[in-house]
Amino acid sequence: MGHLTMHSYRLLQKRMDRSIPGIYDSNTLYELLKILFTDEEARLCSVMPLTYFSLGDIAKIWGKTEEESEKIIQNLAGKGLVYCYGDAGGKTFLLSPAVLGFFEFSLMRTDGKFDRKRLSELYYQYNNVEGDFIRQFASIYPPMTRIFVQEDAISDIQSEVLSYERASAGIEQASFITVGTCFCRHKMEHMGLACDNPQDVCLTFNNVAKDLASQGIAREISKSEAHAILNLCIEKGLVQIGDNTRDELVIICNCCGCCCDILLAYKRYGSTSLINPTNYIASIEKEACSGCGVCAERCPVDAISVEEDKAVVNRKICLGCGVCTRFCPVEACKLETRPEKVFVPANTFEKVAIQSIDQGKTGNFLFDNQASLVHKFLRALVNSIIKLPPVKRFLLQEKVYSKIFQVFLRQDRFKHIVKSRPD
Repeated sequence: MGHLTMHSYRLLQKRMDRSIPGIYDSNTLYELLKILFTDEEARLCSVMPLTYFSLGDIAKIWGKTEEESEKIIQNLAGKGLVYCYGDAGGKTFLLSPAVLGFFEFSLMRTDGKFDRKRLSELYYQYNNVEGDFIRQFASIYPPMTRIFVQEDAISDIQSEVLSYERASAGIEQASFITVGTCFCRHKMEHMGLACDNPQDVCLTFNNVAKDLASQGIAREISKSEAHAILNLCIEKGLVQIGDNTRDELVIICNCCGCCCDILLAYKRYGSTSLINPTNYIASIEKEACSGCGVCAERCPVDAISVEEDKAVVNRKICLGCGVCTRFCPVEACKLETRPEKVFVPANTFEKVAIQSIDQGKTGNFLFDNQASLVHKFLRALVNSIIKLPPVKRFLLQEKVYSKIFQVFLRQDRFKHIVKSRPD
């Protein structure tokens, strides 16, 4: 029985690794999966499509009735392991990814469904000690996440700020907002390593927020409450990190450089593709700088140092968040426009399209039947071709990758993620 149980979780790991960003194979991961998924759930989730699916789709794949399948799906959704979109007239589902997904959702819960201390110990081992998953996460282009600039730090250049760069604009345009527990800070609390910054500050928006609220994972709040949480976190020097797209928000995490897995990894591995910076970058007015070192202390990624009694910015790793500007006592630290504009995908559809080419995983999305041997062969064939440098360069041209995905991907499965608002 033990062998059969491990087999189910290995199948689930392989299914998760076919997606973006994938998930690193580790004994610690299996301990996590065993807490979150039953053996049967692991087996069933291992054959879920990578793209959105209906109840009828999954019932056919599982060989079960829609009534049986719905009970299983609802139980998975209740644990934050499956996203549920839509209403009774047309629901679609998606296996939750690890990051911006079930990792966070499992620690947001306060209903005792999971042992949060044990989960925290395992997450810490997997993300912070072993680190291979975060390193794998850091190799993806375009990055999974991006920084939001703190708006009062760019008061001199407000006219140049696009709406998607403003966390406040995302809040105003949201149809539904929730707040939940910060995954990273709560994890660190169980390890005795957390700072004293607030934990109930993880904001989710729109369809994902509706799903989390319906499952009791996060609490619905008003736009004014969301603004108040955002302003509190900015005043405390926390950094706003969200999903790397220009369309409607999914999540804003309010992060510190001492607890946040992403910021810790950014410092640990150097400047990587782990996170998109803003379109701004810190600069120091040397004449005004007193060399007090406040900006260096406050910088969440150690991008500022004091040399010869003056602050110096490492422009290679500066994220352009604006924290240094807020706390500079002599107003010598400013944000200026970054020389080259940072590319932010229009929506999740475009982001995944580019990432799948970059990672050599396009075949996984084109041939998505996880139980088909023919699809398994075609996935391997397409992926091996895409990994060839000349092919990869050709496909990463915007006109090419957009046409490929418009032709091959079933658009009805992506109806929740292809929306884009113009700027």
